Amino acid sequence: MSTAAHESSHLAAGTAAYRRANFAMFVGGFATFCLLYGPQPLLPLFSAYFGVTPASASLSVSVATAALALMLVPASLLSDRFGRARLMKCSLAGSAFFSLLMPLVADFQQLLVLRTLLGISIAGLPAAAMAWLGEEIAPDARGRAMGLYIAGNALGGMSGRFIAALVTEWSDWQSAFLVLGLIGLAAALLFWKCVPASRHFEPRSMAPAALAVDLGRTFRDPGLPVLFLSSFLLMGAFVGLYNYLGFRLEAAPFELGQSAIGAIFLLYVLGTWASAWSGRLVDRIGRRQVLWIMVAVMGLGLGLTVPESLSAVMGGVALFTFGFFGAHATASGWVGARAGERRALAAALYLTGYYLGASIPGSLVGLAWSGGRWPGVSLAVGGCVLAVFGLALYLRRLEAVVVARERGCSSDPR
Repeated sequence: MSTAAHESSHLAAGTAAYRRANFAMFVGGFATFCLLYGPQPLLPLFSAYFGVTPASASLSVSVATAALALMLVPASLLSDRFGRARLMKCSLAGSAFFSLLMPLVADFQQLLVLRTLLGISIAGLPAAAMAWLGEEIAPDARGRAMGLYIAGNALGGMSGRFIAALVTEWSDWQSAFLVLGLIGLAAALLFWKCVPASRHFEPRSMAPAALAVDLGRTFRDPGLPVLFLSSFLLMGAFVGLYNYLGFRLEAAPFELGQSAIGAIFLLYVLGTWASAWSGRLVDRIGRRQVLWIMVAVMGLGLGLTVPESLSAVMGGVALFTFGFFGAHATASGWVGARAGERRALAAALYLTGYYLGASIPGSLVGLAWSGGRWPGVSLAVGGCVLAVFGLALYLRRLEAVVVARERGCSSDPR
């Protein structure tokens, strides 16, 4: 196939196939985060209904994100061998199936098992989505397509939380899971119908030796492991704050209802804007400056949540959310810039750290809540934010390496 013919076979902006692809990937991203994070505002209900501690209740979110994190690299290898679209279709169908079983659980352990299976199933979509977009979308339209997929993620995470909280205000948590499961089923059917067939997928070897070589090179890089650790701590701080915000706001002096607590997750809208704005700022002043600034904004927002004032808490959560999405967008872009030809593996490792952060620190913050209520949570989350701030200052010294690679220089100053 000639170069011109090869390029013309990609999905070009403005075509019907391109619009179907964008719609399918938006729906897939929406469903992934809707199902994964929808139960987050229900943690106080799980604690009361099943008679478990707040830290234990947070496992309903953490086990799913941990399973997803541990499956990302294996799922990316499966997509290399068997195809991106096939894996994404199976991922969404399996996730909807497990979600629809959750209203039937008899105890908390059964709920955790199903949430773990959902995390395993759902890993296939984020593991394959970015590679599929890179292979099938025309080069001059990939940025827009990727942005729409990420927007679906953010909107799904926000909507799942809000819908679950709203349903429980009128009914119970079982009904909330039923609604989320039906959304997942509808998304799976739309994705299967709309996603175009792959034209450029070529199966790759799953040989362990090749993976071992790439892993070794990745972890010998002076910046990539630091970025992986940053994603772990960033997400741990973010999930830790949101996990226990509901417990604080349902208690005195706020005493908010479930729908009001769920409405707080509408602040995720700031995430879409923060990601785009920080990307433009990176183009102007560079990642090494933007990352520490965004982390500092997170710290400022966290400080504002300490007073017993609802307006201060809401303003603080808004700032914290803005800073988090800006920092995450900057760090994830930095991974791609440093990784070069190992970009897919490095992205999977970054996301592994990201979701492990949602699982481990996100749950351990529950111990701080049990021991010190919101001041304890603030100290635990603040420790994560401070650690990322230190890592961001270290990463400032890596500018020469990043610039050399992004400009296509052949030398490697490492």
